[in-house]
Amino acid sequence: MKSKWFEYKDKAVKLRKQGRSIRDIESELKIPRSTLSGWFKNIELKKSQKKILEQKHQKALIKARKGAVKWHNKQKADRILVAEIEAEKTLNKILINDEILELSLAMLYLGEGTKAGTKTSMGNSDPLILKLFLKSIQNLYNLKIDSISFYLHLRADQNPELMKKYWSRELKVPIKRFRKVSIDKRTIKTKTYSHYKGVCVIDCGNVAIQRKLVYISRKFCQKIIENMGL
Repeated sequence: MKSKWFEYKDKAVKLRKQGRSIRDIESELKIPRSTLSGWFKNIELKKSQKKILEQKHQKALIKARKGAVKWHNKQKADRILVAEIEAEKTLNKILINDEILELSLAMLYLGEGTKAGTKTSMGNSDPLILKLFLKSIQNLYNLKIDSISFYLHLRADQNPELMKKYWSRELKVPIKRFRKVSIDKRTIKTKTYSHYKGVCVIDCGNVAIQRKLVYISRKFCQKIIENMGL
């Protein structure tokens, strides 16, 4: 019994012998791929035709990959937007006052600040974190910029003077407040990424502030844990 597609067989075979792909023929004639595969099993394409089909296949793969990347990027962008909206909702409910500022500073210090020794200091490569630390200790504890020192820890291929200017500009502090610059000799002969500007350390030298911040942060953590019944 002949299939309902049989009347298209000659045309399909002709297209295949011309070097057309099974996918193209399937799309043009609306014939199932399984039927086409049976018709074409004894047709041997020329090397030039196989090469052309392989090139088309590779182009299709590249196009599909680009499409997949574009789709995933769109999905990621949507998720990021949702996160931003939810974050704004939370922040809009918070009244920023000195108590909230000091609590925020204490939690930041618990994670990033120096807890040993007799000084209050914090080092980081992120200007945003250091801006928050610097402005908070100035506003909460009435510290003048002349009582605060800045140090840099750089990689071997970084220019100390350029990095001083960068951090001075980012933190809006006089360049003369930058003291010692340490160079990591382990990084000699290794290239530094352009976005990395080293680690800046802010030191206000007042151990009383350190003690208070650590105490606030740890007691707050304990209080939350107790209230949650953990």
